This record gives sequence, C-alpha cells and structure tokens, in this order.
Amino acid sequence: MAKKPTLVIMAAGMGSRYGGLKQVDKITDAGEIILDFSLYDAMMAGFDKAIFVIREEHRDIFRELVDERAGRFMEIEYAYQDLNDIPEGYEVPEGREKPWGTSHAILACRDLIDGPFAVINADDYYGPGGFVSVYEYLTEHEDTDVLQYCMAGYILKNTITENGHVARGVCEMDEEGNLKEITERTKIQRQPEGICYSEDDGETWHLLADDSLVSMNFWGFTESLMGELKAGIGQFFAEEVPKNPLKSEYQLPRTVDRLIKEGKARVKVLQCQDKWCGVTYKEDWQTVRDELQSKKDKGEYPEKLWK
Repeated sequence: MAKKPTLVIMAAGMGSRYGGLKQVDKITDAGEIILDFSLYDAMMAGFDKAIFVIREEHRDIFRELVDERAGRFMEIEYAYQDLNDIPEGYEVPEGREKPWGTSHAILACRDLIDGPFAVINADDYYGPGGFVSVYEYLTEHEDTDVLQYCMAGYILKNTITENGHVARGVCEMDEEGNLKEITERTKIQRQPEGICYSEDDGETWHLLADDSLVSMNFWGFTESLMGELKAGIGQFFAEEVPKNPLKSEYQLPRTVDRLIKEGKARVKVLQCQDKWCGVTYKEDWQTVRDELQSKKDKGEYPEKLWK
C-alpha cells in the first residue's frame, strides 16, 4: 500500500516586496494567518502530516502559531533552510544572504520525506480544490519507467493582484494535459489592454491570455524527486553560482523543466478553478482579509478553523 502523502510548506522567505515576515501576519478576527487556511484545506483533503521549511531563527514564531492550533490535528515537523547547507567542496560566496531557492528548500526535508509529498508556498491561499486534486493524484500514481509528478495549474486571471506585479510560471501542455514547458515571467501585471508581462522592467508589455494556466508552486512529487535534487545541486553550484554568486537560485520549476526535457518525468497539470489570493504587497492585506472573511460568511469555512 502506498504511503500517505505529506505536505511540505516553503516558509523560509522573508517577503522582500511586502517588507516583513508576511507568512505570520494575522488575517482574520479569530487570529488566523493565510497558512491556517491551507493547512485546513490540506487536512480536509486527507493530508495528516506537514513539514515546514523555515529559517531556524523563525522557529519560535512558527511553533507558537502552528503547534497549538493546526498541530493539534496534524503531525507537524520542521526543516531548516540553511545558507551553509551546500555540497562538499564549495563555499558560500562572500556577501551572500539570499537563500538558495526552492529546490534547496525542498532538500532541507531530505531526512524527513519517505513517500509522496506535495509542495506549497506559505504565503499563498490556494483554495480547497488543488489540495483534493493533488492528494488524489499522489495516492493513485507511482513512478513507472518515468517519474509521475503533478502540478496544480491556476487560471491566470484568478492569480493577479491589483496592487503591483507578480511572478508566475506560464505553462504549456501537450494534448494529454501533461506539462511540456514552464516559462517564468517575473513581471506580470494588469494593463489597460489586459494581463501582460514585461521582460524589460515595464518598458514594453506583451499580452497574455486571461485563461493561461500558471504555476503557483503547488506541486506533487514522489520521493524520487529528492534523489534528482541531490544529483542536481552540485551542477548548480559548479555552473550557476559563479555567474551570479549573490543572487542565483536553485529553483524548483527549472528542476522540473529539466526533468521533463530529459524525458525523466511526466507532470500532469491538474486545473484548479479556485481564486488565488496572497499578500504580495502591504496593500493586498485588506483584500485578502475581506476575501477570506467572505468565505467564512458563506459557510465555506467554520468561523474558527481550529476549535
């Protein structure tokens, strides 16, 4: 019998555009944070264990917010993303402060993962549909001659903030709904003519279809990904870090893209209709609060998530 999937939550980022540790800002009258809704949705979908990837200096904050609430209903573990956790033979470049990216964050869990797992960001509200779809996929699929992964795909127009630009991975699928390519667009913003992306810091804009499917860093993997990440990090340090020692990142979408192009992995895109919300900018906070309170008022969530 296949092992139950674990939920991995990437929470080591500080939220530079937002200006603080946005993951732990209380968003409801009951004192809940955005992450409480993801944990609740995950639990209702069947997940009963979550691993938080955090910086060690934030441990007490997260334990206070999670252990006594969601931690009463789910098994909670912590992994620490450490700048000094790098392959033997390499050194941290002088002046480097930025973490090594999302693939490196997942590697921080390497001693805690022993089965399939889902990956999400701590500061995004995904809605319940993605958790149901990813959980079902992970319980029904195992690796064959190719690695069997999945990704929750969100409709672009459902993932935009009115308060600035966002970064999204724009997805291209084959006729069977498998991911062919994911293109990172780091500056997507609503313009008078529609939703556009810019590659030259806003000098020129290119239109994107409103119904494009995008990645919100919500993935489903088998345990095999850990081996692929371990195998690839040495190459990252040998080839990428010298080009940009202070900012290069070992990113999960690029790892997945490489595995697809090498024919090693098949990634099923599970289309989600839920509307994303998240606090990318301080101005987003009220919008997210109103959206989540509205869901409670409609009975989509209990008035207090962790009774």
